[in-house]
Amino acid sequence: MDLAAIRRPFEPLIRRVLHAYWRFSRAHTLGVRGLVIDGEGRIFLVEHSYVGGWHFPGGGVEVGETLTEALARELREEGNIELTGAPVLLGMYLNRRISKRDYVALFMVRSFRQNAPPQPNWEIIAHGFFAPNALPEDTTRATRERLAEVLDGRAAAHFW
Repeated sequence: MDLAAIRRPFEPLIRRVLHAYWRFSRAHTLGVRGLVIDGEGRIFLVEHSYVGGWHFPGGGVEVGETLTEALARELREEGNIELTGAPVLLGMYLNRRISKRDYVALFMVRSFRQNAPPQPNWEIIAHGFFAPNALPEDTTRATRERLAEVLDGRAAAHFW
């Protein structure tokens, strides 16, 4: 008896059932952030209406979206920034402050264009490029730590 031949027709169904189970038993959330550095070495940060402090632009990855697609979308929405070259993945972090299942992918962006500054809206109330030594006072701890890892060579953390 050839078990593989018997199993083969059921494989698509088995895969769907297992993926449904994993979705509910191991569900994760995934976000992206962009460390955008302009030609003068300044960092682009945004201030959201719904959470305090200044952050790298970014947000959640939608179903069926790649990390790079999500990053490009978030940069357009939050900073009127268009990627003109490939971003570089710097790391993946567990964001325990949100949940024990939330992950953030951090990308460095050096190739971009911003034809006009974004207009503040219901989500982004302020934005700007800042010198690393002149960040807004309420720049978040995570943002400052990621900058120290990238700009100062500090060892990368595992947690956002």
